[in-house]
Order: sequence, then structure tokens, then C-alpha cells
Amino acid sequence: MPVTNFEYERFFALTPDLLCIAGYDGYFKKINPAVSEVLGYSPEELYSRPINDFVYEDDREITARVREELTKSRPLFNFENRYLTKNGEIVWLSWTSLPVESDQMIFAIAKNITHKKRLELDRNALLASLTKVNDDLKQLTYTTSHDLRSPVNNILSIFSLIDTSKIYDEETVKVMGVLQLAGEKLKETLNHYIDLLNEKHSIKIEPEEIDLQESLAHVLQSISSLIQISKATIEVDFSKARQIRFNKAYLDSVFLNLITNSIKYARPDRLPVINVYSDKDPGGGTRLIISDNGLGFDLEKVKDQIFGLHQKFHNHSDSKGIGLFLVHRHVTSLGGKINVESKINEGTRFTISFKD
Repeated sequence: MPVTNFEYERFFALTPDLLCIAGYDGYFKKINPAVSEVLGYSPEELYSRPINDFVYEDDREITARVREELTKSRPLFNFENRYLTKNGEIVWLSWTSLPVESDQMIFAIAKNITHKKRLELDRNALLASLTKVNDDLKQLTYTTSHDLRSPVNNILSIFSLIDTSKIYDEETVKVMGVLQLAGEKLKETLNHYIDLLNEKHSIKIEPEEIDLQESLAHVLQSISSLIQISKATIEVDFSKARQIRFNKAYLDSVFLNLITNSIKYARPDRLPVINVYSDKDPGGGTRLIISDNGLGFDLEKVKDQIFGLHQKFHNHSDSKGIGLFLVHRHVTSLGGKINVESKINEGTRFTISFKD
């Protein structure tokens, strides 16, 4: 059954897209109600003035050039330009236009993409803001790491001036040795961070083969005093997977933050027991598991905040809400995944899956 002229007109009137027929002379010849609704002008006003009068001033020149191409029988697809409504608002339209030279007419359809453009502007503004914040944080981290080396070097130089042979108290000598070792490890860590920042500015950080036992031993040595004072027990088993592909500084940071958190948030009625082991992921790859018997937390309440910056789940005086944020960034930046399980007063378990 053929479609009647009445049905054509009804389709023309009801469609939400802007439909129009324009002459080669630059005037509207026929428009649907959507054109008037979007631009705010009556049909009579739209018919009485050249189309370019309604185009936003900054887009008039390019619109005129495009219209000239249309008069040369060249179709137009997805051309975006801005129009100024009667009340002064800017709307973005995306046009598809087909010229019919024999009738000296252009048949066009446009979609209102103003909302999409506003979202793009908001996104670009947010990206610009995040880029600036990221650059500021990089500079702050670099400056902090760099400037901390001077007082650390001063402390280490003091140890070099002390003649321990004249100190007869064995406990004092032992404490001084621990302090000196801690200072040396702090200096080494600061140097690692500066090297890492320099690498980030010059090249993409690539993973490397890392021995889990060596990395953990390095970290445990740097916090040996904390482990002794807390009387923490650390049980280690890397027999199922001894190496991973990751970044060494990142892995040291992961071990450091998760283990010190386990000690920091230990239950007051029991000594901390920390399990560190590896295994093979059933889906392929290697997993690192670090669990403890500490305070734990209500996973249902904080599951969307666990790895957020400055998120704290216990009222510990030394808590800054940065450690888990760093762990998550380190793991995910190299394609890994991290999962957490926890129950109040039963402990916490972190499972890190590394990308091979």
C-alpha cells in the first residue's frame, strides 16, 4: 500500500530531528517544527532571513564554505556547527545534507548534539585539571624525595664520626647499628623514588623479572626494628612461584605498605601474624597473597573506598590513607589486579594478580 502525502507530512512534523529543505540562495524553503523548537524562532522568522544569520558568528565563514561545496553537488556528512537561538543560547547541530542540483535545493537533517558537546567540554576541563594536579603531585614528590636526602645524609655522617669502640654498652651499640641501617635504607629508598620519577618523565616503565624473596628480604630489613618491637611473625612461602614480572620499586612499595599496615592495625590482644606467599592463578599468571590476623574492617561498608586517596578505616594516629592508594596504583598501572577480603577482628587478605 503506497504511503500518502498526509503520512509524509506527519513524519516530517513528528520527527525530533531537525529537517529542512534549503535553496541554493541560502534561505529555508521548508522546515519541520523541531527547527523552530530548537532555535526558538517562528517559521516566518526563519523563512524571512538568510540561514547564515542564525549561525553562530564564529562558525559563519566555515558554514558558508561548506554550503558552497553543497551547491557543487557534493554531499555533506556529519558537519558540526553552532547556531544562536532567539534567547541567545548556543546550540550545536550535526548535519547531513544532500543537494539536488536539478531543483536547486538542499535536503538536510540535523541532530541536536549540544548535550554531547557540553559533556566533552566538562571532560576536557576535568582532564586539564587532573593533568595539572598530577604534575603538581609529581613535582611535590620529586622535591620531597630530593630534599629529604640532605637531612638523611647528615644523620648518616654523624654515625661515621662516632667511634663505637669507645662505647662499652652492647645494647647502645646494637641500637646505633639498627638506626644506622634504617638511615641507609631510607637513603636507598629515596634514591629509588627519584630514579623512578626520572624514568616516568622520560620513558614508559617496563616490567622486569623480580625475585620475590629478594624483594621481600630488602623490605623486611628496612623495617626490622618495627618487626622486633611489634613481635610480629612473618611466614613466607614462595615455593609455588618464585619470580614475577613487575617493577622493583613498585613491588618494594607493595610489600612495605601491606606489611606495615598489618603491623599497624594488629589486634591489641594478640601478636601480629602475617602470611606472605605466592601461587599460580587458575586462569594463568602469578598471584601474591598477603594476609594477617589483625583488626580487619567491614568490607560491605567500605568496599568502594578501600583504595581511595585519604580513606581511613581506623582511628590510628599514624594513618594517612595513602598506603592502599599507592598499592592499588602500582598494581593496576602495570596491568595487574588486586582483591581484598576482610572481616572485623578476623584479619585481612590481599590477593594480587600479576599480568604475565
